[in-house]
Amino acid sequence: MHDLTQRATGRRVLAAATTSLATLLILAPLAAGDRAEPGSAGTRLAGAPARTAGTLTLNESGNLHLTSKHGFTLNEQGPASGTVRGTIYVHLQIVSTNRVTAEVSISPSGGSISGKATASYHKGSTMASFSGSLAISRGTGSYRNARGSGLSFSGTIQRSNDAIAVRVSGRVLE
Repeated sequence: MHDLTQRATGRRVLAAATTSLATLLILAPLAAGDRAEPGSAGTRLAGAPARTAGTLTLNESGNLHLTSKHGFTLNEQGPASGTVRGTIYVHLQIVSTNRVTAEVSISPSGGSISGKATASYHKGSTMASFSGSLAISRGTGSYRNARGSGLSFSGTIQRSNDAIAVRVSGRVLE
């Protein structure tokens, strides 16, 4: 009987030690302030992007300003607000009277997320609008494995100064 009690106690101690070790391995990157690796159970706490294991949900918007213009290409940048705060860069090209393409890069702390977009384009007297989709094809740093397609890409262009208000949203695999 004493032998069975020792075995049961040993199993409880081993189970508690295993649980404590697993908790330590999951929370250690959080204590150090690091991003959790994709697919791990840990995630960054305060201000962290909405995410599940291996997925980042972008919901970014920005009021950009024109940095240069070359023919029908607008180069813009400005602060992003949303799930991954940083700078948004957009190189938007008007390819026809009803279509635009764009290269989009979001540069939060720790890396960048980049892709290409296509969108329909509607020109008004004071403002133009665009709406389409974005495919994420490249990431750097903490976002080096970022990939995704079918993200929403939309916005407006103020015709008086070519300033762009842009919105990007959707899921990105990491």
